[in-house]
Amino acid sequence: MSVFTHVTAEQLAAWLEAGQAGRLLGFAGIEAGVQNTNYRVSSDRGQWVLTLFETLGADELAFYLALMAHLAARGLPCPAPLADLAGRIQRPLASKPAALFTRLPGHEVVAPDAIHCAAVGDALARLHLAAADFPAPQPNPRGLGWCRETAGRLLPLLAPVATALLTNELADQSAAHAVLPRGVIHADLFRDNVLFDGYRLSGLLDFYFAGEDELLFDLAVAANDWCLDDAGQLHADRTRALLAAYHAQRPLLAAEAAAWPRLLRRAALRFWLSRLQDQQQPREGQQVLVKDPTPFQRLLETHRHTTAPWLN
Repeated sequence: MSVFTHVTAEQLAAWLEAGQAGRLLGFAGIEAGVQNTNYRVSSDRGQWVLTLFETLGADELAFYLALMAHLAARGLPCPAPLADLAGRIQRPLASKPAALFTRLPGHEVVAPDAIHCAAVGDALARLHLAAADFPAPQPNPRGLGWCRETAGRLLPLLAPVATALLTNELADQSAAHAVLPRGVIHADLFRDNVLFDGYRLSGLLDFYFAGEDELLFDLAVAANDWCLDDAGQLHADRTRALLAAYHAQRPLLAAEAAAWPRLLRRAALRFWLSRLQDQQQPREGQQVLVKDPTPFQRLLETHRHTTAPWLN
């Protein structure tokens, strides 16, 4: 569990009542997550998720909250931020920007099959289409520029094999010049950011890495988590189910098919670097989850030497 900021019952009760969210009945920290502090909250007016934002300021946060409200209004199963009587959807709590969201039904899927992957592909395409008219999107905060900057700080700390892998992959990514469809992406649609109620996808969570980038990158991020088999390679049936369901909503282009192996590598690179950063430069917190970067290093190596499944 990652709980960076402790909130007392007295603080939370006063914050809820000031925001017209009702009388506090109970709350508990939420497992997983490495960026923000999250609590499940029960009040006499409903069930909520409270998020305290550890790194985003109020001005930055406005983009993400507006995006979530935009998508929820268009029928996407996203947490909707709750506004108070003054129309504010973020207010400080324990000296951090905070917001309260509707709690969605469902559970994380630990062992997905092709049906789950198809549902994720369908939802991701609908997200991209629904966000197409979102005004003034910001760039992906962990795009290729961030990868280069972060690698520059981490390279002196790595073993020779990892140094060579990182250097070679950054050179390959920087040399690419394909023009692919772009738009607002989720950028972090792992299994722990999706809820299922049976086989029905009931929730898309954690939009705090969202931004404008190649749409195919978002699909690659999802494939690198949802479609991996026990050997750490893309499972062909699950990958094709993900791609086919996405393609049915937003047809994929020939240029995207050609770029698919590179985007899979860039997605693996991004999460390898972020986990390396968390490992080498850990943040303070009461209960801080630091994820192992090694699986994404291995996945990047695998993607450099294998053929990725695509649509038939």
